[in-house]
Amino acid sequence: MSTLSIAPAFVPAARPAARRSTVRLTRRGRLVVFLTSLFVVLGAIFIFAGGAVGTSEKGQPPATEIVKVGPGDTLWGIADQAAGDGDTREMVSQIRRINSLDSAALAAGQKLRVPAAG
Repeated sequence: MSTLSIAPAFVPAARPAARRSTVRLTRRGRLVVFLTSLFVVLGAIFIFAGGAVGTSEKGQPPATEIVKVGPGDTLWGIADQAAGDGDTREMVSQIRRINSLDSAALAAGQKLRVPAAG
């Protein structure tokens, strides 16, 4: 009869124990670090946003006229009449911006502000 013995072929070397950090944050400490970071970020936002202030002078609103939308009228047609020899696409953009329109859809009887021809 034969005997079978199992011996480990590889024995890993013992690793040195990991050194623990001496700094431990409690719940209050984590809160203080978080709030300090938040105040630093908000301070930076206020400093950089300070340059985005408008002027103190009042601006003049653009001269406009009111146009009542008739049945079958389109924004492109109204803009084409208002633009005259100018760029119709730019006039459509201006009309949408002045009237805060989300789309080019118009309803009969709707009143639109259109830049005055000048």
